[in-house]
Amino acid sequence: MTASTTLERSAARFRDDERDLLSVLAERLPQIAAEAPANDEHATLPEGQLRWLHSAGFDGAVLPERLGGGGTTYAWYGAVVRALAEADPAVATVWTMHLGAGVGLAQLTARTLGNTFAEALLRGDRFANALSEPTTGNRFLNPQQEAEVAPGGFTISGAKRFVSGSEIADHLLVNVAIDGEPAFFGIEPDDTVTLTPIWDALGLRGTRSQLLGFEGTFLPAERRGGFPGSDHRNLVGAGLPGISLGVADAALGALITHARGRKILGRPLAEQQWVEFAVAEHHVRLEAARVYWEHALDLGDAGDPGFGDAVGRAKLLANRVAVDVAQLAVRVGGGTGYLRSSPIQRHLRDAEAGQLMAYSTEVLSGVIGAQVLGTSSDASEESGTA
Repeated sequence: MTASTTLERSAARFRDDERDLLSVLAERLPQIAAEAPANDEHATLPEGQLRWLHSAGFDGAVLPERLGGGGTTYAWYGAVVRALAEADPAVATVWTMHLGAGVGLAQLTARTLGNTFAEALLRGDRFANALSEPTTGNRFLNPQQEAEVAPGGFTISGAKRFVSGSEIADHLLVNVAIDGEPAFFGIEPDDTVTLTPIWDALGLRGTRSQLLGFEGTFLPAERRGGFPGSDHRNLVGAGLPGISLGVADAALGALITHARGRKILGRPLAEQQWVEFAVAEHHVRLEAARVYWEHALDLGDAGDPGFGDAVGRAKLLANRVAVDVAQLAVRVGGGTGYLRSSPIQRHLRDAEAGQLMAYSTEVLSGVIGAQVLGTSSDASEESGTA
């Protein structure tokens, strides 16, 4: 199933304006997919496609109506993320993080700054999440870097890692600890913020998720936001399963193309029974993951308190399915799948990267297992707002 087909299947659920945007995206997807191999090979940030998504109206569509945006549903947003990820998961990942930071800041600071960040998002400014600390792992909502009190605010010294799209960011969502409690700020990078080009990654190379250093960076008190509330739009948590599902779609598509075109002893590889059996198993697992993720998104649209837990489970399932589908593609592709010219090797690397993104499959397994067993997990408090 192609990304365009996925969009067509989903379109009936949405409003006329949402369907119109999906049609625009379907026309753009072949170009996004055509650029993906070069973005991966050269670790190139797909800035042009990210700028296009804004100019075409996708950023504004996701912004809640109360902040001046289109107020699209989680379900629509998820369909876009998955389609983008099948074409180029780097585009999908940076877009997801950009919206997570931009919409997040607009929500968190609405009481203190009004529509400042919402207006910035609508005019095309770029946002990045500077949350993950080298010593806190996946627990990015519980920062350990204590801010220093300064006239008119606070300062931060330390580092944030895996900041996707940091090189073109106009605004950063930064977290610190103040008196041991998490606090969130929206700031503009200045000469106290340095970028260390560490990104020589195995997968998702086009995200260019670099390390940012802070040396006495000022955090103005009026730029401080509140803690995410029950009505907070959790776009990162909602989008991450879709990225893995899109990678799985791409891997399965590459597998099918290879199996149909490769002949073994005069017969297409696709007609070998072991291939048919394996593809059937992985296809139904992928469909099951899709249905559960879409169920989670529906919970979010309904304001159901179970949304946070559901998207965590959906991410664990999607991450595992993506890796399994990509590994099957390597098996079917044989030695050809190892060649740099084959898209299969790229899909495998991208699928593995999804497992490491917060919350990782190990952390999610601990949280979910503890919930099922009725024990405790030190990540449980964050699982609902990841």
